[in-house]
Amino acid sequence: MNRIGIDIGGTQLRVAAYSEEGEQLAREAMPNDHELGPAQNLDRLVACIEKWELPYVGIGVGCPGPLDFSTGKVLNPPNLPGWENFGVADYLKERTGHRVLVNNDANVAGLAEALVGAAAGLESVFYFTVSTGVGGAYIYRGEVVGGANSCAAEVFNMMVADDKYHRLGMNPGGLEDHASGTALARIATQRFGRSVSAAELFGMAHAGDGLAVEIAELAAENLARAVACVTFVVDPDCFVFGGSVALHNPDFVDLVHRRALAYVLNPTKLDFALAKCGGDAGLIGAALLV
Repeated sequence: MNRIGIDIGGTQLRVAAYSEEGEQLAREAMPNDHELGPAQNLDRLVACIEKWELPYVGIGVGCPGPLDFSTGKVLNPPNLPGWENFGVADYLKERTGHRVLVNNDANVAGLAEALVGAAAGLESVFYFTVSTGVGGAYIYRGEVVGGANSCAAEVFNMMVADDKYHRLGMNPGGLEDHASGTALARIATQRFGRSVSAAELFGMAHAGDGLAVEIAELAAENLARAVACVTFVVDPDCFVFGGSVALHNPDFVDLVHRRALAYVLNPTKLDFALAKCGGDAGLIGAALLV
């Protein structure tokens, strides 16, 4: 039977229908209108589902955290103003009469990669997304491991850097503040004395600029430490890397791999892969929650 996947982002809302075999049957995207409340925005997605007139068994939702997975409630997401403490699952269930499952955006992307993407067929998969921020997901035997408080695999705040810089609410030396695209741009801007984006930094590094290479290598070192820490706890079959920074710079991911080999207990078994599900990973993974 068909399944519905919804991807809630800070700037965009997306919804798609998938067959039992994984074929995308319908898809729509629209801006997330912050002038509207969460209910009105979700109503726009429900209208799409109703317009398609496709039978389906349930709805999966990927959404920025923090969330309460057990209740399907959004708690206090920094990039979804007005959605605080909103029960996404309850609202959609009331509107559609169908079962609704909610999980965070990194987890659903990781689920897609573990089940039908780069790590399909493996038992234990850890997913890193390196983009504007850094996120993580742990998938074991085809299911998202959420933890007792929906906090499992939240590597963004893992303490890995020697530099103790941190934003409000973050741990000193936290991974996201020292390895994300935003962090790379911050550090490069400081070191070069002018505005430098993460994309420009990597372009300079690829051209052989020594300072750009140094900054990229430091970020790779911090990610390598995170990879090592994960192996000491869950020892996955494979690490999958997604997100714009990782996918646009595969040599950077290779550098993370080489650095991590020095830290893990069994370097011959440290396997990396690049994500394969592309921009629809969140939609695919959301539907796979059902």
